[in-house]
Amino acid sequence: DMKLGKKVNEGKTKEVYELPDMPGCVLMQSKDQITAGNAARKDRMEGKAAISNTTTSCVFQLLQEAGIKTAFVRKQSDTAFIAAHCEMIPIEWVCRRIATGSFLKRNPGVKEGYKFYPPKIEMFYKDDANNDPQWSEEQLIEAKFCFAGLTIGQTEVDIMARSTQAIFEILEKSWQPQNCTLVDLKIEFGVNILTKEIVLADVIDNDSWRLWPSGDRSQQKDKQSYRDLKEVTPEALQMVKRNFEWVAERVELLLKTKSQGRVVVLMGSPSDLSHCEKIKKACAAFGIPCELRVTSAHKGPDETLRIKAEYEGDGIPTVFVAVAGRSNGLGPVMSGNTAYPVVNCPPLSADWGTQDVWSSLRLPSGLGCPTTLSPEGAAQFAAQIFGLNNHLVWAKLRSNMLNTWISLKQADKKLRDCTL
Repeated sequence: DMKLGKKVNEGKTKEVYELPDMPGCVLMQSKDQITAGNAARKDRMEGKAAISNTTTSCVFQLLQEAGIKTAFVRKQSDTAFIAAHCEMIPIEWVCRRIATGSFLKRNPGVKEGYKFYPPKIEMFYKDDANNDPQWSEEQLIEAKFCFAGLTIGQTEVDIMARSTQAIFEILEKSWQPQNCTLVDLKIEFGVNILTKEIVLADVIDNDSWRLWPSGDRSQQKDKQSYRDLKEVTPEALQMVKRNFEWVAERVELLLKTKSQGRVVVLMGSPSDLSHCEKIKKACAAFGIPCELRVTSAHKGPDETLRIKAEYEGDGIPTVFVAVAGRSNGLGPVMSGNTAYPVVNCPPLSADWGTQDVWSSLRLPSGLGCPTTLSPEGAAQFAAQIFGLNNHLVWAKLRSNMLNTWISLKQADKKLRDCTL
């Protein structure tokens, strides 16, 4: 029911329209069309638009909630979503974990199944007439592209390359709980016309990756099953559609996790509440529930152990954070009486400062109780533990790493520009 403006662009599988009532946004409308070989093969697949839109919307929601900057705004209908209006950078970025497909043709002698550690990044210039030739970083920089007022130089190329790897790793990790191997991934970036920043744009659907259940190529569920057809018959097309539907059904599970976890912050005194609330706020940023309790291992050891047993008894994985200044007995007592992880996060006092920290660092033998002075660091320590079995928490950690790197890269560029 939205009012559509002029058509901004049309590709093989989608149309892009301006939205007069939403300045700076466009409508991405998918088509019931499947293509291969730069449209050398092209067929109508009834229902593909809805399947593609579901897949893209779920993937972009996952990445956006993790902290990746994307053009995605919201799903608008079964076959369309709203996105920030971007000037697209005409480069396809490909990230590969496993060697297969065109990589083997371009690199004879490499066996199919060879694994890349870290994932291998490649880029291809979008030029259908020349079959999207592979480009180097140097070619992209020398092209001196400028989109929405942003010139694509070394900094921008580095940001896109680093982002491509992070996005691949987040999606790879997200598919693992379903015993699916993400083999490779193709994405595109654009420059947001309002913010002038590079964001993940276009779509990520079943045309964008290779996905092998159980790591078995013969079970492939991606568009390669269409490329491999010797003859496109109605029966063969139905088989391809069932593969696409299989992915669309399971991609919604990427937004969920079966793994639970929580942080329990034990403070030795209510005077430490402000310090503990910083831990709770940082935990919330990772999507981790956090509870605050008051107990003293010195003045009420029986109550401290009772609280410990309360959280051990319900089966929810728990990380305890001990917040105690002066003589910290809370962390060591907890560590010596539970198999759950315990981390010390003592608040520093103005009077004693570093002297107080020694009671957290000097532990009896047989205790594993690390110490961090930063409330945010304590929350991150817990997130890294839960991230081992929770892909949503892991995605936030991975995205934080990327965004920190990007902010440093941009700060360096800004400083150099000012100096020059």
